[in-house]
Amino acid sequence: MSSPTGVPDDAYWQRPDPAFTPPAPPPVTPPARAPGYQGPPRTDPPPPDWRPPTISQPPPPRALPPQDMDALDDAEGSARTVTYGVGLVAGAIALILICLLCARAIF
Repeated sequence: MSSPTGVPDDAYWQRPDPAFTPPAPPPVTPPARAPGYQGPPRTDPPPPDWRPPTISQPPPPRALPPQDMDALDDAEGSARTVTYGVGLVAGAIALILICLLCARAIF
C-alpha cells in the first residue's frame, strides 16, 4: 500500500520530530459585510379581483339507482354457501393428509 504523500510506507506513519515546528497559519481576515440586513423589498398589494371566480351553489347530487335488497340477500347467501363448501373440502383434504402422514410415521 502506498502513502498519499509519496513517502515510503513506514515513514508516513511515524511520529513527527519533536524539534520540528510547523509554520504558523496565515492570519484570517473576516469577509467584508454590509452594514446590516435590511430585509426583503416590499411588494405591491394584489389587485382586488385577483381571485378566480367561484361557484356559489354547486348542483345537487344525483340520485343513486335503487337497490334490490332481496336479490342482494340471495347473492350474499349463495356466496356464503360456496365459501363454506370450499372450506369444508379443503379441511377434509387436510385432515386426510394429516392422518396419512401420522399413520406412516407411527407404523
